[in-house]
Amino acid sequence: MRRLGVVLAALVAASCGGSQPTGRPADRTRIGLVFDTLREERWERDRDLFVDRARELGAEVVVRSADGDAGRQQALASELLAGGIDVLVIVPTDLHRAGDIVREAAARGVPVVSYDRLIRDADVALYVSFDSVKVGRMQAEALLDARPTGRYVLLGGSPTDNNARLVRAGQMAVLQPAIDAGRIRIVADYWVPGWDPVRAEETMRDVLRRTRNIQAVVASNDSTASGAVAALTAARLAGRVAVSGQDADLAACRRIVAGTQTMTVYKPLRPLARMAAGAAVNLARGENVDSLVTVHNGLKDVPARLLDPIAVDRTNLDVTVIADGYHSRDEVYQSARQELPCPESPCPSSTPAR
Repeated sequence: MRRLGVVLAALVAASCGGSQPTGRPADRTRIGLVFDTLREERWERDRDLFVDRARELGAEVVVRSADGDAGRQQALASELLAGGIDVLVIVPTDLHRAGDIVREAAARGVPVVSYDRLIRDADVALYVSFDSVKVGRMQAEALLDARPTGRYVLLGGSPTDNNARLVRAGQMAVLQPAIDAGRIRIVADYWVPGWDPVRAEETMRDVLRRTRNIQAVVASNDSTASGAVAALTAARLAGRVAVSGQDADLAACRRIVAGTQTMTVYKPLRPLARMAAGAAVNLARGENVDSLVTVHNGLKDVPARLLDPIAVDRTNLDVTVIADGYHSRDEVYQSARQELPCPESPCPSSTPAR
């Protein structure tokens, strides 16, 4: 982990643009930052880290949230563009409809940074994210390790989010050989609009009404995992069914300690947000922004910076999420033990499929 921290710190230092601007005055640099939602803990952290770094570099950030509404996101972006911003950073609600925002920004000469989710079929200036395919691979590998045989449920993310598709591609790259070999069987396959935990719970309850013989739920993030675990808890199966996640939300970390969620994927947000803020400031000031790779979005090869995620379970929770200060040990452990789903620990596995 010490080595990982050094690598990430070096990457951020190299890409965040710490020098004084040589172009327009720093106090005139305005960045528009439009989120899909700020209702999840993860996005609140992104916002705060991004804003802090931009302010360090002398830029003003105007933050808006679409509350999961693609039309509202477009209206908010149009408002910011009309009000005069130098660069627009978007966490797209709808990966295709956000292309209209990019085209409007281009007409005003404003570059667009696609943050965490790739906007499709548009002239995006930069894409900054984690390797979502690797996230999916990590989730599937962890569940196969925990439940190498049996019946699996797939709970994908929002069908309008390109990241959800990339995560699924990573999951299936790992799961398909086990499916082909007859070791596991996919008994339900769903996408969850908006990554909504309530919809995820409803979906999982519907699956459980049809069959309780399930060994694993490949939940694509911690919100969908929370819905799955709620349904499993109601069915008295929590802790018996392996469940994946992503984002290292506090509630997810507590579920990992309690044994109701198998793993999450930790994405250190500090280097991501600071790197994006630095790149946005550079773009706003007309400076070049180097990229490490490119990702094709249907129209062009978009310059991209992709950071590596970290798979987290009970064995390394303390030396990753907690050691980084993402959550404190007291926060994670104080109520986790109360969530244990059965008297004995570990809980027995459910009956494997035949």
